[in-house]
Amino acid sequence: MEPLDELRTKIDDIDNAIIAKLAERFKITNQVGEYKAANNLPAKDTDREAKQYQRITELALQHDLDPAFAEAFLAVVIERVIQNHEEIAQNS
Repeated sequence: MEPLDELRTKIDDIDNAIIAKLAERFKITNQVGEYKAANNLPAKDTDREAKQYQRITELALQHDLDPAFAEAFLAVVIERVIQNHEEIAQNS
């Protein structure tokens, strides 16, 4: 077994990558929000959300991750994306 400090360093590296990818994701979803605002589209897209939940469940199963956890994580992300899209639309 690796020493605890080495394991924690690996965890920190993974956390850094997760945060970097989330930041990248939000930059792109903000671009989507700008597109929606410019084209008078609603902030919430239930069809897209349903597809995303299905996709995230499949990915979770492929990677031996609890699908309920993955869905809960996605729900938080989607909630924030919608909030950002609403703010972008208000400021347009």
